[in-house]
Amino acid sequence: MVPTPNHLYAGSMKGLHAAPAGSRPGRRTVLGLGAGLLAPTAPRAQPRWSPSRPVVITVPYAPGGSSDALARPLADRLAPLLGVPVVIENRPGAQTAIAAEAVARAAPDGHRLLFSATATLTVNPLTRRDLPYRVEDFAPVAHLATLPYAVAIRTGLPATIEAFVAHVRANPGRISIGSSGRGSSLHLAGALIAARLGLDWTEVTYRGDAPQVTDLMTGALDVAVLGGPPALAAEHTGRVRVLGWTAPARLPHLPDHPVFAETWPDIVSVGWFGLHAQAATPPEAVARLNAVCAEALRADPALRERLTAEGVLVQVPGPPAAFAAFLAGEQRRLAPIVAGLREAPSP
Repeated sequence: MVPTPNHLYAGSMKGLHAAPAGSRPGRRTVLGLGAGLLAPTAPRAQPRWSPSRPVVITVPYAPGGSSDALARPLADRLAPLLGVPVVIENRPGAQTAIAAEAVARAAPDGHRLLFSATATLTVNPLTRRDLPYRVEDFAPVAHLATLPYAVAIRTGLPATIEAFVAHVRANPGRISIGSSGRGSSLHLAGALIAARLGLDWTEVTYRGDAPQVTDLMTGALDVAVLGGPPALAAEHTGRVRVLGWTAPARLPHLPDHPVFAETWPDIVSVGWFGLHAQAATPPEAVARLNAVCAEALRADPALRERLTAEGVLVQVPGPPAAFAAFLAGEQRRLAPIVAGLREAPSP
């Protein structure tokens, strides 16, 4: 605290009384007073932000998916650390735009967070011009997990990545690949593989993963790019094979599953989950939320291990700035792929 004149006078009383009555203060005394006024004071510590009411995490997907598998246990672990209930609100629709818009328009006080995902802040801004929000409307809080994608094939097709690629090249247009929608994150992962390897396959659009898995198991579909949980569940039936993953390296819980990057290092495509706040949220609130997320996940290795086994690679989040840099890199990586889709004719 900068001293007030009264504080300064009281602290200098001895020096003032040392001069004879009626005399002027000496030069040294005046300089001492000036130094007291100009001396830098110790910076005040920023007050630690604490929520004053329940914190709501808005999830842009329906209950029961991979997002809920992480969001709900995380909320349970954040509540005692924050001292208030942490509530999950599922608001699916419009390719995650409904949930994102709700958080973008929320009060910037840290009490409403977006459980953000690849589609929300990586894919949608590149593929849609009608979004009711912008990337700049959000402040990164915590990068919670990455989700490598699995390339699953029906039985009867070549079982190694190299042999499968050779088979597709030898049969242009005759291999079918499922798609959950043009411009979706899974579709972009398949488009990346096709572009890098020069593959010509026929795209078939589905509503979600479940019908693709059904058609893979019956042989009506040749290939699908899926999230880890549905791909591994399908493989366990014995009627679908996970050909490989789009991760940069083999997954720790699946050391026998290859990744495309072992042969083609530029074929890497992962989804992600994180938390974002409204852009104007005070930095101390963002910092506290980041810290409690790290504390919650660091203290619960069992949760990380369980989700990792399902193909959701949960991590202890680093600082918000690192998350922002990751997101910027993802947009740079995907931008040329999206540009290629715009130039290509629709199937």
